[in-house]
Amino acid sequence: MATISHEVFQGYPCVRITLDGGDSALVALHGAHVLSWTSRGRERLYLSPGTVWDGHAAIRGGIPVCFPQFNLRGDLPRHGFVRNLPWSLDTDFAQGSGGTLRMRLASDAATHALWPHDFAISLDISLAPGQFTITLDVHNPGAHDLHFSGALHTYLAVSDLPNAALVGLAGQAEWDAVRDTHGVGAERLQFSERFDRVYAAPAGALHLQDPSGPVEISRSPSWANWVVWNPGEELSNTMPDLVPDSYQHMLCVEAAQVFEKIAVPPGAHWQGWQRMRLAD
Repeated sequence: MATISHEVFQGYPCVRITLDGGDSALVALHGAHVLSWTSRGRERLYLSPGTVWDGHAAIRGGIPVCFPQFNLRGDLPRHGFVRNLPWSLDTDFAQGSGGTLRMRLASDAATHALWPHDFAISLDISLAPGQFTITLDVHNPGAHDLHFSGALHTYLAVSDLPNAALVGLAGQAEWDAVRDTHGVGAERLQFSERFDRVYAAPAGALHLQDPSGPVEISRSPSWANWVVWNPGEELSNTMPDLVPDSYQHMLCVEAAQVFEKIAVPPGAHWQGWQRMRLAD
């Protein structure tokens, strides 16, 4: 059974969903940004202690929603604009031993000033014991196709990056954004330096191996890519919203659409999800 509560975190209005067994998730109305997922007594997302909580800057860590643009691949601000807008809590509902929060945002004069298209998006944050699912739904209420890219920019907490590994991308097409080279994914990815790569998403799940315990990571087929990112020591030290050792405690593994935009016909919906499950 799920309990819903409202609280303020760092000055931001938030909604928390808590399960009987103790699992919980905290979501800010600012950006519908997931700030925390705790399960089995541990925080499973990384939230930077250097985040600037001024209501304007993007929150560093957790799960920001990148829409309608991935990174700087277009004319919009980095990763689009919805992560910096106020969303509303639409509804919440129980699902057996779990529950879901649904957040909503629709186009208005402020978004039209940045991007001329009409849209209505919702974000479901679904919690079950040992499992977290985030689902983005994009509705096109306009008269023409809606084109977008984006990601569920998930910062996973790791206890010891040098001893962590990501498995499941062997043989997949790989673009290394640091070196601007193309290749194929290794069987076991490890992280001793800055890492920024985009992969063609395989059918199966990925597996994060970390001393704190393994995590299975999966995504809907509607996302074409996985993005794997860690800033490494040198870049981390230049980023004002990261503390010096941030890179050692996080790994971004993101269901994404990077190279080719998704097209949503008039009146239609597109939906894409990412799921994290604690392995036994």
